[in-house]
Amino acid sequence: MKQDRREFLKRTGCALTMTAAATQMRHFGLMSAIAQETKDTASESVPNDYRALVCIFLAGGNDANNTVIPNHNDGTISNYSVYAGHRSAQGLALAQNTLLPITVPRMGGLSYGLNPAFAGTNGIHELWGTGKMAIVANVGTLIQPTTRTQFLSPGWPKPFQLFSHSDQVSQYQGGRSDTESFTGWGGRLSDSRSAEDNPAGLIPMITSIAGAQLFTSGQTTLPLAIGTGTLGSVLNPANPNSTTSALRTAFNNLRTVDLDNDLVDAASAVTDSAMSANSVFQSNPYDPLGFPATSIGNQLRQVARVIKKRTDLNINRQVFFVQLGSFDTHNNQLTGQTNLLTQLNQAMRAFYNEMVLQGLEDKVTQFTMSDFSRTMNPAGLGATVGTDHAWGSHMLVVGGGITGADFYGNNGANGTPYPHLGFNTGDDADNGTGARGRWIPTTSVEQYAATLARWYGLPDASLGSVFPRISNFTNTNLGFMQPPA
Repeated sequence: MKQDRREFLKRTGCALTMTAAATQMRHFGLMSAIAQETKDTASESVPNDYRALVCIFLAGGNDANNTVIPNHNDGTISNYSVYAGHRSAQGLALAQNTLLPITVPRMGGLSYGLNPAFAGTNGIHELWGTGKMAIVANVGTLIQPTTRTQFLSPGWPKPFQLFSHSDQVSQYQGGRSDTESFTGWGGRLSDSRSAEDNPAGLIPMITSIAGAQLFTSGQTTLPLAIGTGTLGSVLNPANPNSTTSALRTAFNNLRTVDLDNDLVDAASAVTDSAMSANSVFQSNPYDPLGFPATSIGNQLRQVARVIKKRTDLNINRQVFFVQLGSFDTHNNQLTGQTNLLTQLNQAMRAFYNEMVLQGLEDKVTQFTMSDFSRTMNPAGLGATVGTDHAWGSHMLVVGGGITGADFYGNNGANGTPYPHLGFNTGDDADNGTGARGRWIPTTSVEQYAATLARWYGLPDASLGSVFPRISNFTNTNLGFMQPPA
């Protein structure tokens, strides 16, 4: 059956699978390619090093109260006894002798504890002791800094649909809480830096190993979305057959036609990059060892494969998105969260070890985000005990580029970044006899993300283009990342 030129391109694009997906030639893809080409002509100096951010999204709302726990008994309102008093009766408190101790300089050297799931010689708890892990405490969606008194005041601006999964995911990934966002802060970071940092890159700056995500969407950014399978299996010349050879020949010839048309020329340039990237992935495929055979382990293994090819791909800066879930633990939390955190622990440590092998320990930073935390007061009893949707949460940052093992973030009601654990007082968003402990964040998503983006190489002058409401917050550098070289 006769095919016209457009239909042939569509069908051949489907045959290209991974590489065609890499270019993401959809909606305004061709115009984006032209915009990117135009930006290239005004590129700044290209970085002489490599840096990458790896966002690990804990989908469903990870319970931060059972992730980072007070491990001291000093009479304060945020000690282990207070924590256990809120959770022991229902069977959700972790035994103090099972906690993995960490000493926190910011808290005067007090001991806190990590969930026991982070244990092991190949666990991330060990990285705290070597200064390669930090915790950013009580982070959440905010329109502007908010105290408890302000939050309880009628008319005070609050994030839209505060305890809704989809809305809070959108605000974390979109990097703003004042309105619906159609682009993500990872995508906008790529918009801002791709032309300057990766002018000859064969693949986009930003990659998702977890499907289409708001986080990776930008205005001119064309995100790469790949699975966890073998890279570079596209029209593979190592396994030729008559159909494949004919398609390659026809496709290559077609890309030489009508180049005087800007749109066609831009599309051909994008496809050339895709085909070149495919050749890079086919050549000496890399399969890193030591990763667990779990969903998050396979995703981070794929990130490691792409990073390994960075030089051949002409990439100096990259942003990755992976996802683990579901942390929506309304019941059976002790089993469910433990299993998920164990997977997270093994995968993050395997990835860190791989970056050490690649000589990129201080150039690649893993960081977590999640919908929200969960209520301090549990739901249910015994084996079925769980928690409900809450707000402020603790985020983990792992890599050689952090400034040190400590708590970071803005101080709350008790004068520290770790929240006040009392109901109806301090940092509690709830009020009255039904209070369950939903901590009002003292650090916004924008402040957390801006600190990472600045380390990545985003100039202060460009912060507003990536984080439109960053001016609402005075502290845009939380200090947990080393200054850019």
